[in-house]
Amino acid sequence: MGRRDFLVPLFLFRSFGSSTTGKDRDLPFHSGFLMVYNFLLQQKHSIVKIQRSGRLHAMARFIVFYLLIYGLLHAVFFHRITLAFPLRGWLLVLVLGFLLLMILSPMISRMLETRGHDFAARIAAFVGYAWMGFIFFAFLGSLCLYLVDGFSWVSRLIFPGFHVLTDKILMTGLMGLILGVMGYGAYEALNLRVERLTLHTQRLPGEVDRLRIVQISDIHLGIINRDAFLGKVMDRVRQEKPDMLVCTGDLVDGSMTNLMHLSDLIKSVNPDYGKFAVTGNHEYYAGLDHALDFMKKSGFEILRQEAKTVHQVINVVGVDDGGRYSKVQAAETLGKAANGLFTLYLVHRPDLSPESKGLYDLQLCGHTHNGQIFPFNYFVATQFPLLKGFHRLCERSSLYISRGTGTWGPPIRFLSPPEITVIDIIRGDGGP
Repeated sequence: MGRRDFLVPLFLFRSFGSSTTGKDRDLPFHSGFLMVYNFLLQQKHSIVKIQRSGRLHAMARFIVFYLLIYGLLHAVFFHRITLAFPLRGWLLVLVLGFLLLMILSPMISRMLETRGHDFAARIAAFVGYAWMGFIFFAFLGSLCLYLVDGFSWVSRLIFPGFHVLTDKILMTGLMGLILGVMGYGAYEALNLRVERLTLHTQRLPGEVDRLRIVQISDIHLGIINRDAFLGKVMDRVRQEKPDMLVCTGDLVDGSMTNLMHLSDLIKSVNPDYGKFAVTGNHEYYAGLDHALDFMKKSGFEILRQEAKTVHQVINVVGVDDGGRYSKVQAAETLGKAANGLFTLYLVHRPDLSPESKGLYDLQLCGHTHNGQIFPFNYFVATQFPLLKGFHRLCERSSLYISRGTGTWGPPIRFLSPPEITVIDIIRGDGGP
């Protein structure tokens, strides 16, 4: 792991897994201290061809970094708690013990899972990741309270006798607000939206008037998102009656050893033009071979630097997650589809490279989650200037970035609802 990967702003989301390769340097959503679960998976399914001793050394450095950063968030929150509510005796011990337990909960969840205690692992993961969402908001709120303290201090210098609300009232109000936001975030995460996009093109053959493509992305099947969630997603996909189903990466988020039956839910949808998928970064964290096996059993044709012409109607081009191929290689792969038909380009992360522009008609991608939890979208934007939705890149090429279908880390979304995307490609004027 390079030193520069540690020197990131506190909430600039990066990935430990990519840091170990030295290639994957622009992951936006994942912060180091949220990556313990996925990093520990790499002990068994490492995609980095280094010696075991090197992995253990990197793991030790990462865990220290995780404990320092995540511990700092808790320390700030704890300080604000003690200002508002004096803690003594057993109450102090209980609060400190609870905070320590929450800091360690991702590792505890992973240990339970590896020992076959699936139910306990799920409980630990849900509580621990939900707490992550809470502590992020609590940290930001605590910083705001420090600003209030500073404002109050300056105001008293200018206006003796000036005072604001007490720490107890402010902290109580803050926690109430956070719980309200968390509740809404859980509700938002479970309410799947359908985003619709219509494109007109002259690149469909004369016998085809319309082609409907449904995109899913960033489902993150694993310890939290399972049967009920996936069943709901696939029911909604089925209702849209797609001609083609595509998945733009991060279908899985961990070991699928005990979850292979979930592939049946995806396999039950069989569009006439097939199902296509590309890898995301989490397929590598989960163990690429196992992830690919699950995707194949789900009925997906996995495109890895490949171009395919489907029924002589549409080209579908897919490449692996960024950092594992060059932009030149992606452009070369797109060049294989230069036959005059509409070209659909599948990639996990938005590809804005000039080498690829003009070689496809529509690029579908995901990865950004649009930050998933406001205000983290502003930090994501430092790495990805385009976060969501439709964008025209040049005369021929357009881009659509999904907000994602599932959640990663905290099982909540705030001001960034999950989606499946329905794209209707219609033959006629008005498009490329």
